[in-house]
Amino acid sequence: MKSTLLSRKDLDFLLFDWLRVDELTGRARFAEHSRETFGGALDLCEQLATRYFAPHNKKSDANEPTFDGQKVTIIPEVKAALTACAEAEFIGMGMDYELGGAQLPATVAQAGFAWLMAANVATAGYPMLTMANANLLAKFGTDEQIDTFVKPMIAGRYLGTMCLSETQAGSSLADITTRAEPRDDGTYRLFGSKMWISGGDHELSDNIVHLVLAKIPGGPAGTKGISLFIVPKYLVNPDGTPGERNDVVLAGLNHKMGYRGITNTVLNFGEGGHRPGGAPGAIGYLVGTEHRGLNYMFHMMNEARLGVGMGAIALGYTGYLKSLDYARSRPQGRPATTKDPAAPQIPIIEHADVKRMLLAQKSYVEGALALALYCARLVDVQHTAESDEELEQATALLDILTPIAKSWPSQWCLAANDLAIQVHGGYGYTREYDVEQHYRDNRLNPIHEGTHGIQSLDLLGRKVVQRDGASLAALHRVMSESIAAAQRAGGEAADAASRLEAVLERLVAVTAGMFASGDIEAALANSAVYLEAFGHVVIAWVWLEQLLAVDGRAGDFFDGKRAAARYFFRYELPKTGPQLDLLESLDRTTIEMRPDWF
Repeated sequence: MKSTLLSRKDLDFLLFDWLRVDELTGRARFAEHSRETFGGALDLCEQLATRYFAPHNKKSDANEPTFDGQKVTIIPEVKAALTACAEAEFIGMGMDYELGGAQLPATVAQAGFAWLMAANVATAGYPMLTMANANLLAKFGTDEQIDTFVKPMIAGRYLGTMCLSETQAGSSLADITTRAEPRDDGTYRLFGSKMWISGGDHELSDNIVHLVLAKIPGGPAGTKGISLFIVPKYLVNPDGTPGERNDVVLAGLNHKMGYRGITNTVLNFGEGGHRPGGAPGAIGYLVGTEHRGLNYMFHMMNEARLGVGMGAIALGYTGYLKSLDYARSRPQGRPATTKDPAAPQIPIIEHADVKRMLLAQKSYVEGALALALYCARLVDVQHTAESDEELEQATALLDILTPIAKSWPSQWCLAANDLAIQVHGGYGYTREYDVEQHYRDNRLNPIHEGTHGIQSLDLLGRKVVQRDGASLAALHRVMSESIAAAQRAGGEAADAASRLEAVLERLVAVTAGMFASGDIEAALANSAVYLEAFGHVVIAWVWLEQLLAVDGRAGDFFDGKRAAARYFFRYELPKTGPQLDLLESLDRTTIEMRPDWF
Protein backbone atom coordinates (compact mmCIF):
# COMPACT_ATOMS: atom_id res chain seq x y z
CA MET A 1 0.00 0.00 0.00
CA LYS A 2 1.34 3.43 -0.95
CA SER A 3 2.13 5.80 1.87
CA THR A 4 -0.04 8.88 2.26
CA LEU A 5 2.77 10.68 4.10
CA LEU A 6 5.16 11.24 1.21
CA SER A 7 5.96 9.65 -2.13
CA ARG A 8 9.14 7.59 -1.95
CA LYS A 9 9.13 7.38 -5.73
CA ASP A 10 9.19 11.17 -5.98
CA LEU A 11 11.96 11.43 -3.39
CA ASP A 12 14.08 8.87 -5.23
CA PHE A 13 13.47 10.69 -8.51
CA LEU A 14 14.49 14.05 -7.08
CA LEU A 15 17.49 12.73 -5.17
CA PHE A 16 18.95 10.29 -7.66
CA ASP A 17 17.59 11.12 -11.11
CA TRP A 18 17.63 14.90 -10.83
CA LEU A 19 20.10 15.95 -8.11
CA ARG A 20 22.28 12.85 -8.51
CA VAL A 21 23.20 12.79 -4.83
CA ASP A 22 25.00 9.48 -5.26
CA GLU A 23 27.73 11.47 -7.04
CA LEU A 24 28.48 13.11 -3.68
CA THR A 25 30.15 9.87 -2.61
CA GLY A 26 33.03 10.91 -4.85
CA ARG A 27 33.81 13.69 -2.35
CA ALA A 28 35.93 12.90 0.69
CA ARG A 29 33.30 13.86 3.25
CA PHE A 30 30.84 11.28 1.93
CA ALA A 31 33.27 8.67 0.61
CA GLU A 32 32.14 6.02 3.10
CA HIS A 33 28.56 6.25 1.87
CA SER A 34 26.80 4.79 -1.14
CA ARG A 35 23.43 4.84 -2.78
CA GLU A 36 22.58 1.88 -0.56
CA THR A 37 23.35 3.73 2.67
CA PHE A 38 21.33 6.69 1.41
CA GLY A 39 18.40 4.43 0.65
CA GLY A 40 18.76 2.73 4.02
CA ALA A 41 18.57 6.09 5.81
CA LEU A 42 15.38 6.95 3.93
CA ASP A 43 13.92 3.55 4.76
CA LEU A 44 14.69 4.09 8.45
CA CYS A 45 13.08 7.54 8.48
CA GLU A 46 9.95 6.25 6.78
CA GLN A 47 9.73 3.45 9.37
CA LEU A 48 10.17 5.88 12.27
CA ALA A 49 7.54 8.17 10.79
CA THR A 50 5.04 5.40 10.17
CA ARG A 51 5.52 3.48 13.40
CA TYR A 52 6.24 6.16 16.00
CA PHE A 53 5.19 9.59 14.72
CA ALA A 54 2.03 9.24 12.62
CA PRO A 55 -0.03 7.15 15.09
CA HIS A 56 -0.17 9.89 17.75
CA ASN A 57 -0.50 12.90 15.44
CA LYS A 58 -4.21 13.38 16.10
CA LYS A 59 -3.90 12.38 19.75
CA SER A 60 -1.23 14.97 20.50
CA ASP A 61 -3.28 17.58 18.66
CA ALA A 62 -6.35 16.80 20.81
CA ASN A 63 -4.34 16.46 24.05
CA GLU A 64 -2.04 19.47 24.29
CA PRO A 65 0.75 19.65 26.87
CA THR A 66 -0.44 20.90 30.25
CA PHE A 67 1.34 22.77 33.04
CA ASP A 68 0.26 22.47 36.67
CA GLY A 69 2.62 25.15 37.96
CA GLN A 70 5.37 22.64 38.68
CA LYS A 71 5.86 20.43 35.65
CA VAL A 72 4.70 19.91 32.08
CA THR A 73 2.76 16.79 31.16
CA ILE A 74 2.83 15.44 27.61
CA ILE A 75 1.23 12.29 26.22
CA PRO A 76 3.68 9.34 26.50
CA GLU A 77 3.76 8.63 22.77
CA VAL A 78 5.86 11.77 22.22
CA LYS A 79 8.58 10.43 24.53
CA ALA A 80 8.41 7.04 22.81
CA ALA A 81 8.91 8.65 19.40
CA LEU A 82 11.90 10.68 20.59
CA THR A 83 13.40 7.61 22.25
CA ALA A 84 13.08 5.74 18.95
CA CYS A 85 14.88 8.63 17.22
CA ALA A 86 17.69 8.46 19.78
CA GLU A 87 18.05 4.71 19.43
CA ALA A 88 18.17 5.10 15.64
CA GLU A 89 20.86 7.82 16.02
CA PHE A 90 18.60 10.09 14.03
CA ILE A 91 19.72 13.48 15.41
CA GLY A 92 23.26 13.04 14.11
CA MET A 93 22.36 11.93 10.60
CA GLY A 94 24.11 14.82 8.93
CA MET A 95 26.71 15.63 11.59
CA ASP A 96 30.41 14.80 11.63
CA TYR A 97 31.71 11.37 12.52
CA GLU A 98 33.91 12.77 15.30
CA LEU A 99 30.84 14.19 17.01
CA GLY A 100 29.03 10.88 16.87
CA GLY A 101 27.10 11.61 13.69
CA ALA A 102 26.60 9.58 10.52
CA GLN A 103 27.90 12.35 8.20
CA LEU A 104 25.17 11.84 5.62
CA PRO A 105 24.68 14.55 2.99
CA ALA A 106 22.25 17.26 4.07
CA THR A 107 20.23 16.44 0.98
CA VAL A 108 19.57 12.90 2.19
CA ALA A 109 19.11 13.95 5.83
CA GLN A 110 16.53 16.57 4.88
CA ALA A 111 14.66 14.12 2.68
CA GLY A 112 14.61 11.69 5.58
CA PHE A 113 13.46 14.29 8.07
CA ALA A 114 10.58 15.23 5.76
CA TRP A 115 9.03 11.84 6.58
CA LEU A 116 8.84 12.72 10.28
CA MET A 117 7.38 16.16 9.61
CA ALA A 118 4.74 14.72 7.30
CA ALA A 119 3.81 12.20 9.98
CA ASN A 120 3.73 14.55 12.97
CA VAL A 121 5.14 18.03 12.55
CA ALA A 122 4.71 18.92 16.23
CA THR A 123 6.71 16.01 17.63
CA ALA A 124 9.25 16.47 14.82
CA GLY A 125 9.80 20.01 16.10
CA TYR A 126 11.83 18.70 19.04
CA PRO A 127 14.55 17.04 16.95
CA MET A 128 14.46 19.81 14.34
CA LEU A 129 15.36 22.47 16.89
CA THR A 130 17.88 20.19 18.55
CA MET A 131 19.72 19.52 15.29
CA ALA A 132 19.89 23.22 14.45
CA ASN A 133 21.10 24.02 18.00
CA ALA A 134 23.77 21.32 17.82
CA ASN A 135 24.94 22.47 14.40
CA LEU A 136 25.38 26.03 15.64
CA LEU A 137 27.41 24.97 18.67
CA ALA A 138 29.47 22.53 16.62
CA LYS A 139 30.49 25.46 14.42
CA PHE A 140 30.97 28.23 16.99
CA GLY A 141 31.27 26.52 20.38
CA THR A 142 34.40 25.59 22.29
CA ASP A 143 35.61 22.01 22.59
CA GLU A 144 34.28 21.96 26.14
CA GLN A 145 30.86 23.25 25.05
CA ILE A 146 30.73 20.64 22.31
CA ASP A 147 31.57 17.83 24.74
CA THR A 148 29.16 19.13 27.38
CA PHE A 149 26.16 20.00 25.25
CA VAL A 150 26.47 18.96 21.59
CA LYS A 151 27.36 15.31 22.01
CA PRO A 152 24.48 14.63 24.44
CA MET A 153 22.11 16.33 21.98
CA ILE A 154 23.35 14.16 19.12
CA ALA A 155 22.88 11.12 21.35
CA GLY A 156 19.29 12.22 22.00
CA ARG A 157 19.76 12.67 25.76
CA TYR A 158 19.44 16.47 25.61
CA LEU A 159 17.06 18.53 23.50
CA GLY A 160 17.65 22.10 22.32
CA THR A 161 15.81 25.37 21.74
CA MET A 162 16.38 28.86 20.37
CA CYS A 163 15.32 31.83 22.54
CA LEU A 164 15.06 35.03 20.52
CA SER A 165 11.69 36.78 20.80
CA GLU A 166 10.43 38.86 23.69
CA THR A 167 6.90 40.10 24.25
CA GLN A 168 7.75 43.78 23.81
CA ALA A 169 10.11 43.24 20.85
CA GLY A 170 8.56 40.53 18.69
CA SER A 171 10.67 40.16 15.55
CA SER A 172 12.56 43.39 16.26
CA LEU A 173 15.57 41.81 17.94
CA ALA A 174 17.28 45.18 18.27
CA ASP A 175 14.80 45.90 21.05
CA ILE A 176 15.35 42.86 23.25
CA THR A 177 16.00 43.66 26.91
CA THR A 178 17.26 40.34 28.33
CA ARG A 179 20.61 41.15 29.89
CA ALA A 180 23.67 39.06 30.65
CA GLU A 181 25.93 40.21 33.47
CA PRO A 182 29.51 38.85 33.44
CA ARG A 183 30.95 37.11 36.50
CA ASP A 184 34.56 36.65 37.57
CA ASP A 185 34.45 32.93 36.85
CA GLY A 186 33.81 33.54 33.15
CA THR A 187 30.09 32.74 33.29
CA TYR A 188 27.22 35.18 32.94
CA ARG A 189 23.98 35.70 34.84
CA LEU A 190 20.95 36.23 32.63
CA PHE A 191 17.84 38.20 33.53
CA GLY A 192 14.79 38.61 31.30
CA SER A 193 11.94 36.84 29.57
CA LYS A 194 11.57 35.04 26.25
CA MET A 195 8.33 34.38 24.36
CA TRP A 196 7.20 31.75 21.80
CA ILE A 197 9.91 29.27 22.74
CA SER A 198 9.04 25.94 21.16
CA GLY A 199 10.18 22.98 23.21
CA GLY A 200 11.01 25.38 26.04
CA ASP A 201 10.08 23.05 28.90
CA HIS A 202 9.14 19.39 29.27
CA GLU A 203 10.22 16.13 30.87
CA LEU A 204 11.19 14.45 27.59
CA SER A 205 14.97 14.60 28.00
CA ASP A 206 17.66 14.71 30.66
CA ASN A 207 18.30 18.38 29.93
CA ILE A 208 17.24 21.27 27.68
CA VAL A 209 19.93 23.39 26.06
CA HIS A 210 18.60 26.91 25.52
CA LEU A 211 20.44 29.21 23.11
CA VAL A 212 19.56 32.69 24.35
CA LEU A 213 20.11 36.11 22.79
CA ALA A 214 20.88 38.77 25.40
CA LYS A 215 22.73 42.07 25.79
CA ILE A 216 25.75 42.61 27.98
CA PRO A 217 25.48 45.94 29.85
CA GLY A 218 27.65 48.62 28.25
CA GLY A 219 27.62 47.02 24.82
CA PRO A 220 26.63 48.72 21.54
CA ALA A 221 23.01 49.64 20.96
CA GLY A 222 20.71 47.66 18.70
CA THR A 223 21.60 44.34 17.11
CA LYS A 224 25.33 45.07 17.33
CA GLY A 225 25.11 44.67 21.08
CA ILE A 226 23.54 41.19 21.06
CA SER A 227 25.47 38.21 22.41
CA LEU A 228 24.61 34.50 22.42
CA PHE A 229 24.58 32.25 25.49
CA ILE A 230 24.09 28.61 26.35
CA VAL A 231 21.64 28.45 29.25
CA PRO A 232 20.83 24.84 30.23
CA LYS A 233 17.74 23.89 32.19
CA TYR A 234 20.05 21.90 34.48
CA LEU A 235 23.66 22.78 35.15
CA VAL A 236 26.02 19.99 34.13
CA ASN A 237 28.28 18.31 36.68
CA PRO A 238 31.99 17.69 35.95
CA ASP A 239 31.20 14.05 35.18
CA GLY A 240 28.69 15.09 32.52
CA THR A 241 25.54 14.29 34.48
CA PRO A 242 22.75 16.86 34.90
CA GLY A 243 23.05 18.64 38.26
CA GLU A 244 21.44 21.59 39.97
CA ARG A 245 18.39 23.24 38.36
CA ASN A 246 19.28 26.52 36.66
CA ASP A 247 17.20 29.65 37.24
CA VAL A 248 15.06 29.15 34.13
CA VAL A 249 11.38 29.26 35.00
CA LEU A 250 8.41 28.27 32.88
CA ALA A 251 5.95 31.15 33.18
CA GLY A 252 3.27 29.47 31.07
CA LEU A 253 2.31 27.66 27.89
CA ASN A 254 0.98 29.32 24.75
CA HIS A 255 -1.98 27.63 23.07
CA LYS A 256 -1.82 27.68 19.29
CA MET A 257 -4.17 26.71 16.47
CA GLY A 258 -1.64 24.15 15.22
CA TYR A 259 1.57 22.38 16.24
CA ARG A 260 -0.33 21.68 19.45
CA GLY A 261 1.75 18.68 20.44
CA ILE A 262 4.96 20.65 21.06
CA THR A 263 5.24 22.90 24.09
CA ASN A 264 5.34 26.59 23.22
CA THR A 265 6.46 28.58 26.20
CA VAL A 266 7.14 31.82 28.01
CA LEU A 267 10.44 31.45 29.87
CA ASN A 268 11.72 33.71 32.62
CA PHE A 269 15.45 33.86 33.32
CA GLY A 270 16.81 34.94 36.68
CA GLU A 271 13.61 35.57 38.58
CA GLY A 272 14.74 33.43 41.51
CA GLY A 273 12.28 30.60 40.98
CA HIS A 274 15.11 28.08 41.18
CA ARG A 275 18.54 27.95 42.79
CA PRO A 276 17.23 29.81 45.86
CA GLY A 277 20.52 29.36 47.69
CA GLY A 278 22.76 30.52 44.84
CA ALA A 279 23.59 33.87 43.28
CA PRO A 280 20.66 35.47 41.42
CA GLY A 281 20.35 35.00 37.68
CA ALA A 282 20.32 32.10 35.25
CA ILE A 283 23.83 30.83 34.61
CA GLY A 284 24.85 31.17 30.98
CA TYR A 285 27.95 30.45 28.94
CA LEU A 286 29.04 32.82 26.19
CA VAL A 287 29.16 31.39 22.67
CA GLY A 288 32.04 32.84 20.67
CA THR A 289 32.83 36.47 21.42
CA GLU A 290 30.71 39.22 22.93
CA HIS A 291 28.34 41.22 20.72
CA ARG A 292 28.44 38.76 17.80
CA GLY A 293 25.48 36.71 18.94
CA LEU A 294 23.12 37.59 16.12
CA ASN A 295 25.72 36.57 13.56
CA TYR A 296 26.01 33.17 15.24
CA MET A 297 22.28 32.81 15.67
CA PHE A 298 21.70 33.38 11.97
CA HIS A 299 23.39 30.02 11.40
CA MET A 300 20.61 28.37 13.39
CA MET A 301 17.91 30.71 12.09
CA ASN A 302 18.74 30.01 8.45
CA GLU A 303 18.78 26.27 9.11
CA ALA A 304 15.47 26.63 10.93
CA ARG A 305 14.04 28.66 8.04
CA LEU A 306 14.86 25.85 5.64
CA GLY A 307 13.38 23.44 8.19
CA VAL A 308 10.16 25.45 8.43
CA GLY A 309 9.92 25.43 4.64
CA MET A 310 10.37 21.66 4.60
CA GLY A 311 7.74 21.30 7.32
CA ALA A 312 5.31 23.32 5.22
CA ILE A 313 6.10 21.10 2.24
CA ALA A 314 5.62 17.90 4.24
CA LEU A 315 2.22 19.09 5.49
CA GLY A 316 1.17 20.15 2.02
CA TYR A 317 2.42 16.90 0.52
CA THR A 318 0.65 14.57 2.94
CA GLY A 319 -2.55 16.62 2.57
CA TYR A 320 -2.26 16.26 -1.20
CA LEU A 321 -1.78 12.49 -1.02
CA LYS A 322 -4.73 12.10 1.35
CA SER A 323 -7.01 14.19 -0.86
CA LEU A 324 -5.82 12.21 -3.88
CA ASP A 325 -6.65 8.96 -2.08
CA TYR A 326 -10.07 10.34 -1.14
CA ALA A 327 -10.79 11.54 -4.67
CA ARG A 328 -10.03 8.09 -6.08
CA SER A 329 -12.42 6.35 -3.68
CA ARG A 330 -15.30 8.84 -3.35
CA PRO A 331 -18.08 8.27 -5.93
CA GLN A 332 -20.18 11.35 -6.61
CA GLY A 333 -21.88 12.80 -9.67
CA ARG A 334 -21.68 11.84 -13.31
CA PRO A 335 -19.74 13.08 -16.32
CA ALA A 336 -20.84 16.50 -17.54
CA THR A 337 -21.86 14.97 -20.86
CA THR A 338 -24.08 12.31 -19.23
CA LYS A 339 -27.77 13.20 -19.02
CA ASP A 340 -29.04 9.92 -17.63
CA PRO A 341 -29.64 10.27 -13.85
CA ALA A 342 -29.66 6.48 -13.56
CA ALA A 343 -26.11 6.20 -14.87
CA PRO A 344 -23.59 5.02 -12.26
CA GLN A 345 -21.71 7.64 -10.28
CA ILE A 346 -18.03 8.18 -10.98
CA PRO A 347 -15.14 8.82 -8.59
CA ILE A 348 -14.73 12.54 -8.08
CA ILE A 349 -11.19 12.33 -9.47
CA GLU A 350 -12.86 12.08 -12.90
CA HIS A 351 -14.31 15.61 -12.60
CA ALA A 352 -12.25 18.35 -14.28
CA ASP A 353 -12.44 20.77 -11.36
CA VAL A 354 -11.24 18.13 -8.93
CA LYS A 355 -8.37 17.36 -11.30
CA ARG A 356 -7.59 21.09 -11.30
CA MET A 357 -7.39 21.16 -7.50
CA LEU A 358 -5.24 18.02 -7.41
CA LEU A 359 -2.96 19.34 -10.15
CA ALA A 360 -2.53 22.61 -8.29
CA GLN A 361 -1.56 20.74 -5.13
CA LYS A 362 0.82 18.48 -7.04
CA SER A 363 2.50 21.44 -8.73
CA TYR A 364 2.93 23.27 -5.41
CA VAL A 365 4.17 20.43 -3.23
CA GLU A 366 6.37 18.63 -5.74
CA GLY A 367 7.86 21.91 -6.92
CA ALA A 368 8.51 23.08 -3.37
CA LEU A 369 10.05 19.73 -2.38
CA ALA A 370 12.42 19.96 -5.31
CA LEU A 371 13.48 23.47 -4.24
CA ALA A 372 14.06 22.40 -0.63
CA LEU A 373 16.24 19.48 -1.69
CA TYR A 374 18.12 21.69 -4.14
CA CYS A 375 18.93 24.04 -1.26
CA ALA A 376 20.11 21.09 0.83
CA ARG A 377 22.35 20.08 -2.09
CA LEU A 378 23.87 23.56 -1.96
CA VAL A 379 24.67 23.00 1.73
CA ASP A 380 26.49 19.81 0.77
CA VAL A 381 28.47 21.69 -1.86
CA GLN A 382 29.42 24.30 0.74
CA HIS A 383 30.74 21.52 3.01
CA THR A 384 32.74 19.87 0.23
CA ALA A 385 33.55 22.63 -2.28
CA GLU A 386 36.47 21.69 -4.49
CA SER A 387 37.27 25.28 -5.48
CA ASP A 388 36.72 28.81 -4.26
CA GLU A 389 34.49 29.41 -7.26
CA GLU A 390 32.26 26.45 -6.43
CA LEU A 391 31.97 27.58 -2.81
CA GLU A 392 31.20 31.15 -3.82
CA GLN A 393 28.45 30.11 -6.21
CA ALA A 394 26.82 27.70 -3.75
CA THR A 395 26.85 30.36 -1.02
CA ALA A 396 25.42 33.02 -3.32
CA LEU A 397 22.62 30.72 -4.47
CA LEU A 398 21.75 29.55 -0.97
CA ASP A 399 21.69 33.14 0.29
CA ILE A 400 19.12 34.27 -2.24
CA LEU A 401 17.05 31.08 -2.20
CA THR A 402 16.69 30.75 1.59
CA PRO A 403 13.88 33.34 1.97
CA ILE A 404 12.10 31.70 -0.98
CA ALA A 405 12.57 28.18 0.40
CA LYS A 406 11.07 29.31 3.71
CA SER A 407 8.22 31.54 2.54
CA TRP A 408 7.02 30.13 -0.78
CA PRO A 409 6.12 26.70 0.66
CA SER A 410 4.62 28.39 3.73
CA GLN A 411 2.19 30.22 1.44
CA TRP A 412 1.56 27.77 -1.38
CA CYS A 413 1.73 24.44 0.44
CA LEU A 414 -0.77 25.98 2.83
CA ALA A 415 -2.85 26.73 -0.26
CA ALA A 416 -2.48 23.05 -1.12
CA ASN A 417 -3.90 22.15 2.30
CA ASP A 418 -6.81 24.48 1.61
CA LEU A 419 -7.47 22.65 -1.65
CA ALA A 420 -7.16 19.28 0.09
CA ILE A 421 -10.01 20.30 2.37
CA GLN A 422 -12.04 21.39 -0.65
CA VAL A 423 -11.49 18.06 -2.39
CA HIS A 424 -12.87 16.32 0.70
CA GLY A 425 -15.97 18.53 0.60
CA GLY A 426 -17.91 18.69 3.87
CA TYR A 427 -15.77 15.94 5.35
CA GLY A 428 -12.68 18.10 4.88
CA TYR A 429 -13.38 20.40 7.78
CA THR A 430 -14.36 17.67 10.22
CA ARG A 431 -11.88 16.35 12.74
CA GLU A 432 -12.48 12.78 11.59
CA TYR A 433 -10.22 13.48 8.61
CA ASP A 434 -6.61 14.63 8.80
CA VAL A 435 -6.67 17.51 6.35
CA GLU A 436 -8.22 20.08 8.68
CA GLN A 437 -5.38 19.55 11.16
CA HIS A 438 -2.77 19.77 8.41
CA TYR A 439 -4.20 23.16 7.46
CA ARG A 440 -4.13 24.39 11.06
CA ASP A 441 -0.59 23.13 11.55
CA ASN A 442 0.62 24.68 8.33
CA ARG A 443 -0.98 28.05 9.02
CA LEU A 444 1.75 28.68 11.61
CA ASN A 445 4.56 28.38 9.07
CA PRO A 446 4.03 31.77 7.36
CA ILE A 447 4.90 33.24 10.79
CA HIS A 448 7.53 30.78 12.06
CA GLU A 449 11.16 31.96 11.76
CA GLY A 450 10.28 35.32 10.25
CA THR A 451 7.04 36.35 8.58
CA HIS A 452 6.52 36.77 4.84
CA GLY A 453 7.17 40.48 5.30
CA ILE A 454 10.49 39.86 7.03
CA GLN A 455 11.57 37.32 4.42
CA SER A 456 10.56 39.64 1.59
CA LEU A 457 12.58 42.52 3.03
CA ASP A 458 15.53 40.15 3.42
CA LEU A 459 15.19 39.08 -0.22
CA LEU A 460 14.65 42.47 -1.82
CA GLY A 461 16.44 44.73 0.62
CA ARG A 462 19.48 42.54 1.24
CA LYS A 463 19.96 39.37 -0.81
CA VAL A 464 19.16 40.82 -4.23
CA VAL A 465 21.54 43.77 -3.84
CA GLN A 466 24.35 42.29 -1.72
CA ARG A 467 27.82 42.20 -3.27
CA ASP A 468 26.59 44.29 -6.23
CA GLY A 469 23.89 41.79 -7.08
CA ALA A 470 26.17 38.72 -7.07
CA SER A 471 23.51 36.36 -5.71
CA LEU A 472 20.89 37.43 -8.25
CA ALA A 473 23.49 37.14 -11.01
CA ALA A 474 24.39 33.61 -9.88
CA LEU A 475 20.74 32.56 -9.89
CA HIS A 476 20.16 34.16 -13.28
CA ARG A 477 23.16 32.26 -14.60
CA VAL A 478 21.99 28.80 -13.49
CA MET A 479 18.43 29.50 -14.64
CA SER A 480 19.72 30.59 -18.04
CA GLU A 481 21.70 27.35 -18.32
CA SER A 482 18.52 25.37 -17.67
CA ILE A 483 16.61 27.44 -20.22
CA ALA A 484 19.29 26.86 -22.85
CA ALA A 485 19.30 23.11 -22.18
CA ALA A 486 15.50 22.96 -22.46
CA GLN A 487 15.54 24.91 -25.72
CA ARG A 488 18.03 22.42 -27.12
CA ALA A 489 15.80 19.55 -25.99
CA GLY A 490 12.87 20.97 -27.93
CA GLY A 491 9.21 20.07 -27.55
CA GLU A 492 7.30 20.92 -24.38
CA ALA A 493 10.47 21.72 -22.45
CA ALA A 494 11.47 24.31 -25.04
CA ASP A 495 8.03 25.94 -24.87
CA ALA A 496 8.24 26.11 -21.06
CA ALA A 497 11.76 27.49 -21.30
CA SER A 498 10.63 30.33 -23.54
CA ARG A 499 7.84 31.23 -21.11
CA LEU A 500 10.27 31.20 -18.19
CA GLU A 501 12.91 33.19 -20.04
CA ALA A 502 10.47 36.01 -20.77
CA VAL A 503 9.37 36.29 -17.13
CA LEU A 504 12.90 35.92 -15.76
CA GLU A 505 14.27 38.71 -17.93
CA ARG A 506 11.36 40.95 -16.97
CA LEU A 507 11.93 40.20 -13.28
CA VAL A 508 15.59 41.19 -13.58
CA ALA A 509 14.69 44.37 -15.49
CA VAL A 510 11.98 45.36 -13.01
CA THR A 511 14.36 44.73 -10.10
CA ALA A 512 16.98 47.00 -11.66
CA GLY A 513 14.38 49.69 -12.37
CA MET A 514 13.05 49.66 -8.82
CA PHE A 515 16.45 50.50 -7.40
CA ALA A 516 17.45 52.83 -10.23
CA SER A 517 14.42 54.98 -9.43
CA GLY A 518 15.96 56.02 -6.13
CA ASP A 519 12.58 55.57 -4.43
CA ILE A 520 13.70 52.85 -2.06
CA GLU A 521 10.68 53.40 0.19
CA ALA A 522 8.29 52.54 -2.64
CA ALA A 523 10.41 49.61 -3.77
CA LEU A 524 10.45 48.01 -0.34
CA ALA A 525 6.79 48.79 0.38
CA ASN A 526 5.74 46.05 -2.02
CA SER A 527 8.47 43.58 -1.12
CA ALA A 528 5.88 40.89 -0.29
CA VAL A 529 4.56 41.09 -3.85
CA TYR A 530 8.14 40.82 -5.08
CA LEU A 531 8.75 37.73 -2.94
CA GLU A 532 5.69 36.00 -4.37
CA ALA A 533 6.59 36.80 -7.98
CA PHE A 534 10.22 35.85 -7.43
CA GLY A 535 9.16 32.60 -5.80
CA HIS A 536 6.92 31.66 -8.71
CA VAL A 537 9.82 32.23 -11.10
CA VAL A 538 12.06 30.00 -8.98
CA ILE A 539 9.47 27.21 -8.80
CA ALA A 540 8.91 27.45 -12.55
CA TRP A 541 12.64 26.96 -13.00
CA VAL A 542 12.59 23.92 -10.72
CA TRP A 543 9.74 22.48 -12.78
CA LEU A 544 11.69 23.12 -15.96
CA GLU A 545 14.55 21.15 -14.44
CA GLN A 546 12.17 18.29 -13.68
CA LEU A 547 10.85 18.40 -17.23
CA LEU A 548 14.39 17.90 -18.45
CA ALA A 549 14.90 15.01 -16.02
CA VAL A 550 11.82 13.15 -17.36
CA ASP A 551 12.52 13.90 -21.01
CA GLY A 552 12.04 10.79 -23.14
CA ARG A 553 10.84 8.63 -20.22
CA ALA A 554 7.48 6.86 -20.38
CA GLY A 555 5.08 5.86 -17.62
CA ASP A 556 2.40 7.30 -15.37
CA PHE A 557 4.89 8.85 -12.95
CA PHE A 558 6.71 10.76 -15.68
CA ASP A 559 3.50 11.74 -17.45
CA GLY A 560 2.28 13.10 -14.09
CA LYS A 561 5.41 15.20 -13.79
CA ARG A 562 4.85 16.64 -17.24
CA ALA A 563 1.22 17.44 -16.46
CA ALA A 564 2.11 19.19 -13.20
CA ALA A 565 4.79 21.25 -14.94
CA ARG A 566 2.32 22.13 -17.68
CA TYR A 567 -0.18 23.26 -15.05
CA PHE A 568 2.36 25.46 -13.31
CA PHE A 569 3.52 27.15 -16.49
CA ARG A 570 -0.01 27.73 -17.79
CA TYR A 571 -1.94 28.49 -14.59
CA GLU A 572 0.62 29.84 -12.11
CA LEU A 573 3.52 31.54 -13.87
CA PRO A 574 1.22 34.02 -15.68
CA LYS A 575 0.17 35.38 -12.28
CA THR A 576 3.53 37.15 -12.13
CA GLY A 577 2.53 39.53 -14.95
CA PRO A 578 0.23 41.82 -12.93
CA GLN A 579 2.60 41.58 -9.96
CA LEU A 580 5.55 42.78 -12.02
CA ASP A 581 3.35 45.56 -13.45
CA LEU A 582 2.62 46.73 -9.91
CA LEU A 583 6.26 46.55 -8.86
CA GLU A 584 7.40 48.42 -11.95
CA SER A 585 4.95 51.24 -11.22
CA LEU A 586 6.45 51.78 -7.74
CA ASP A 587 2.92 52.07 -6.43
CA ARG A 588 2.67 54.07 -3.19
CA THR A 589 -0.85 53.13 -2.11
CA THR A 590 0.27 51.39 1.07
CA ILE A 591 2.73 54.14 1.94
CA GLU A 592 0.19 56.91 1.50
CA MET A 593 -2.53 55.14 3.48
CA ARG A 594 -2.99 56.90 6.82
CA PRO A 595 -3.84 55.04 10.02
CA ASP A 596 -6.87 57.25 10.57
CA TRP A 597 -8.36 56.14 7.25
CA PHE A 598 -8.85 52.54 8.37
